[in-house]
Amino acid sequence: MDQLKDNWLTEGLIDFEYKKYQLLAYLKKVKDSFNKVELYPFLSDLVFHYRNLITLRDSQSIIRDSFPKELSKESLKNLEVTYQRIVEDDLTMQEIEAIIEFALPQFKSFLDEGSYIYEYVESKCEISPIGLTSLYTNEGYLFITQSSQKETRVYRYQTTLFEQSSETMRGVHTRHVMTTDRSITNTYEHIKLSLIRQYSELPNPSVYLVLSKLCFPFDQTLMPVAKRLLVKQISKAA
Repeated sequence: MDQLKDNWLTEGLIDFEYKKYQLLAYLKKVKDSFNKVELYPFLSDLVFHYRNLITLRDSQSIIRDSFPKELSKESLKNLEVTYQRIVEDDLTMQEIEAIIEFALPQFKSFLDEGSYIYEYVESKCEISPIGLTSLYTNEGYLFITQSSQKETRVYRYQTTLFEQSSETMRGVHTRHVMTTDRSITNTYEHIKLSLIRQYSELPNPSVYLVLSKLCFPFDQTLMPVAKRLLVKQISKAA
């Protein structure tokens, strides 16, 4: 099982042994991924499911609202959209509570492992500006390279602000521009100048380099970590 559905807890058969099997099959995939130092998409999925279970455990009304619903025949006759709850009995609620109590420490354990791997990867990465940093940091270029490789991947980035849980967060969107090999003549500064000549709409862009001292899976690990480092860097400058 590669993915665990958002409503896995209340979808289909609500049985402790079945849900336990379903969860453990998913977590085996997570373990296999973490063993290869591949963090995403599983790390963000774990955060979602763990927080969701905490919320469900703490709010019985939300548990009931998470059940699938069906239109009643009487409502159809009256042309009204009302719902009948499929399950509301105490035995079912007890089964769900047992599943939650089993699942929470499982998710927490894997979250701790994923966080440890993330912190390790981040500790092996450095971010620094290339040349003078522009006063406008919300848009620019991100260079990502691994010290064991010659190639540098170049991305154009743009940051956005959004509200989440009454807190202003900063997100970043990236678009791949090119991949180029570093050399004595093709330095990071030279790559920056080439970008300025090619894309005149950013005459004085902010350019940041994320250098990884070790080689990690790029899409699943290094890229998400690099984007997080970029957001931190820009937040400091803002």
